[in-house]
Amino acid sequence: MPATDDAFVRFSKVQKSYDGETLVVKDLNLDIAKGEFLTMLGPSGSGKTTCLMMLAGFEPATNGEIYLGDMSINNVPPHKRGIGMVFQNYALFPHMTVAENLAFPLQVRKVAKAEVETKVQRALDMVELGDFGSRRPAQLSGGQQQRVAVARALVFEPDLVLMDEPLGALDKQLREQMQYEIKHIHENLGVTIVYVTHDQTEALTMSDRVAVFNDGVIQQLSSPDHLYEDPQNSFVAQFIGENNKLNGEVIEISNDVCTVKITDGTILRADKMNVDAVGDGTTISLRPERVELDPAVEMDNMLEGKIEELIYLGDHIRVRMNVAGNSGFIAKVRNRGDRRIFAEGEVAKLGWSASDCKALDLVS
Repeated sequence: MPATDDAFVRFSKVQKSYDGETLVVKDLNLDIAKGEFLTMLGPSGSGKTTCLMMLAGFEPATNGEIYLGDMSINNVPPHKRGIGMVFQNYALFPHMTVAENLAFPLQVRKVAKAEVETKVQRALDMVELGDFGSRRPAQLSGGQQQRVAVARALVFEPDLVLMDEPLGALDKQLREQMQYEIKHIHENLGVTIVYVTHDQTEALTMSDRVAVFNDGVIQQLSSPDHLYEDPQNSFVAQFIGENNKLNGEVIEISNDVCTVKITDGTILRADKMNVDAVGDGTTISLRPERVELDPAVEMDNMLEGKIEELIYLGDHIRVRMNVAGNSGFIAKVRNRGDRRIFAEGEVAKLGWSASDCKALDLVS
C-alpha cells in the first residue's frame, strides 16, 4: 500500500496500544483518495473501529501520523477536523426536532440563520425526508432516524464523512435499502466516506475499495470484485463470502498453476496464489457457485461426491456434499427449469476449473 501524492487521508506508520504493550493497530500505512468510498471490514477486535476513532480524533495514535490533505491532524481536536460522523445508535438529540438536529452543526459553525434553513431543507430533501423537519426522533422509524443521522453528517458539507456500523440496528430489508441509499448519496455528492462494518455483503455492495483487517493489520486492500475473486490469503478467502476449503500439499508448480495432493490423496489443480514451492502445505479455496454438478464437459478437476442435503433457496439450490472426505462441501446450483433434480444420498459427479480455485496458505 504505497503512499500516493493525491491521497486525501493518509495513515503513515500508525500504531495504537491501549495498555502500552499490546498493539491493536500495527504499522498502518493507508492512503484514501478524495471522493473515495473506502470500507474497513473485519471481525470484532481486528482494529478497524480503532482506526476510525483515531481518524475522527476520539482516540490518539500511539505512534505514526494521520494526515487530512497535507496537514497532520494528530494534535487537532475532533471538533476542528471538519469531519461528519454517523454512528450505529444515531446519536440524535431527542429533545430537538429533526430540523433542529440538522441545524445544530451549522449553528456551532456560526452559519447565518437564513443559510441554515436552506442547508437543512436541502439535506432533508437529499434523504427524502423533506416533510419531516418538525418531528422529533421518537416519532420516526429506525430507518428514518438513520437517514436523519446521515443528513446531519452531510449538512455542513464536509469533505470527509466517517460511518461506524451505521446500519447495524436495522432489520435486513431496511438495511439493504439504506446500503443503496448511502451509496447513491456518495455518488451524487462525491464526498469521501470511510465506513466501518463487520458485514461483508455491506462492504462489497457499497465500496470503491475494501480494507480487510485482522489482528491490527490490513490483510488485503482491493476493489470488491478483486477481493472476492482473488483473495490473497486464507483469512480473506474465509471471511469474504462462502468458501470451500481443501487442505493438501503442493506436488508441482507450472506456469502459476499448482498441482496439489489433498488429504485423501485426490489430485487437484489450482491457481498459485499464496504458496512458494513444491512441498508447501496449502489450503485450496473454492467458491460454491463455481462448482458444476454433473458437468456436460470434462473439467480441470473432476470428482465424485455424495449428496447429504438439499436446501431450496428460490434462485438457487444449496447442495451439501461429502467430497474427498469433506462432509461440509457446498455447491450452489442455479435454479433453472431445465436442470435435472438431484436426490439426497445420490453420488454425483462434480467439477471445476483450475482458475476458479486458489492455492493459499495452509489453515486447519
